[in-house]
Amino acid sequence: MTLAKLPAWALRLLEDERVGRLALLDGDDRPRVLPVTFAVSGGAVWSAIDDKPKRTAEPARVRWLRRRPEAALCVDVYSDDWDRLAWVQLLGRVEVIEASAGGLGLDALVARYPQYRERRPPGPLLRLEPDRALHWRAAA
Repeated sequence: MTLAKLPAWALRLLEDERVGRLALLDGDDRPRVLPVTFAVSGGAVWSAIDDKPKRTAEPARVRWLRRRPEAALCVDVYSDDWDRLAWVQLLGRVEVIEASAGGLGLDALVARYPQYRERRPPGPLLRLEPDRALHWRAAA
């Protein structure tokens, strides 16, 4: 399922929410979930490795995705009013791309997050092209 086939409310949720949770398998094939910034562009969802301090030159998530590129991104709305609950989950393969080749994806991230306008992320970028999308909301 492409992003274009999502219902309008699900596309709005991807546009409005600022943080998603990226689920992937680590080097020991154990599940991990990481909060990420993201932007939708060109039929894919993009995230960037920014310049916040890292423990190693290549962050673990990049190593894990190079080894096993399958991942899921979950973007949700939580409210104590359970009639407002909603989520979108995008499943697919992640491609690790150098920032210099990120083009529209990097531009979309920079446009979405003021912090990236001040300090462009050095990358690499993570490009998730969904081959399956799941979605749910409490509202009819």
